[in-house]
Amino acid sequence: MTLFDGITARLVETPRLTVNILERVGDDPATPAERTVVLIHGNVSSSLFWQEIMQDLPGDLRVVAIDLRGFGGTESAPVDATRGVRDFSDDVHATLEALGLAAVHLVGWSMGAGVVMQYALDHPALSLTLQSPVSPYGFGGTRRDGSRVTDDDAGCGGGAANADFVQRVAAGDTGDEAPTSPRNVFRSGYVNADYDSDSEDVWVESMLSTSTRPGNYPGDGVPSPHWPGIAAGTTGVLNTLAPRYFDVSGIVDLETKPPILWIHGTADAIVSDTSFYDLNYLGQLGIVPGWPGADAAPAQEMVSQTRDVLEAYQAAGGEVTEVELEGVGHTPHLERPGRFRKALLETIGYIGRAADPALPTEAIIISSYD
Repeated sequence: MTLFDGITARLVETPRLTVNILERVGDDPATPAERTVVLIHGNVSSSLFWQEIMQDLPGDLRVVAIDLRGFGGTESAPVDATRGVRDFSDDVHATLEALGLAAVHLVGWSMGAGVVMQYALDHPALSLTLQSPVSPYGFGGTRRDGSRVTDDDAGCGGGAANADFVQRVAAGDTGDEAPTSPRNVFRSGYVNADYDSDSEDVWVESMLSTSTRPGNYPGDGVPSPHWPGIAAGTTGVLNTLAPRYFDVSGIVDLETKPPILWIHGTADAIVSDTSFYDLNYLGQLGIVPGWPGADAAPAQEMVSQTRDVLEAYQAAGGEVTEVELEGVGHTPHLERPGRFRKALLETIGYIGRAADPALPTEAIIISSYD
């Protein structure tokens, strides 16, 4: 595990499983909850992805990054997808209890944002930062209003994964010869084309820490009578986001609503109204043959669904700030770290929200519902 300066790793024993966390040297375990930030990574990644932002956050905060089960240094316990992402969110809760932490500021990236939304449905949280979040209705197989397209979630889940990519993750492929290598998937899917970093090997290392054991990534699939012929199974990572198992739109009805920061990029290839990881959209483009049309297999309007739910959250009394970054991909905290840092610190109340004329155009908050 490649650790940056000032970052340490340790294992935390919980009643559920053994969890790996990253911390900063010198952070005070007695730091109050209102200055404690917990970071949850996304799919095919780990806590290693958070190291730069951990280094950059103020020293009087306590910052903890958690590896989800089957990622990084955490135990590769199987995932029961019929619980949605609750195996993950329950693991996070058990870890925080073991650390003596109650309600904290939660930051979730992609699938990790789904985990923190589920966490907020089950436990108190001081704030939620949702970076490039999965739609509140899951990944694939839903219409704009969240209704499911088929009764078996055709085109979703573990069976929809790219088999060659999965094999390359399992084999520890660090090269860039194949378009399905983890390195090239990072370059084409995780970040925009203008991103460059001396730490790319670490990001690939993080991706390769993903467990491909049965019950982990990607999960099982089952035959479907609906196009494209496969549907979500019951175990493994990708099936946790199938719409029959995952729906966190209930955050709208929370009695106590933590403030929410939604930060995302306009060039995100993964979470988008035109996602290149949505089989229905690929069918619409003719990349996956036999597409039966928009009535039978509509592309999922992921960003629009998130905006609908967060506008409803605001209308019900919640506070939501949207930061949309022009030309940024799936990973704002790597691509625009300064803007991510400022928005996060505003959300947790560490700094005020006065406009900063020095910020570049793409870093301006375009929507504030508070």
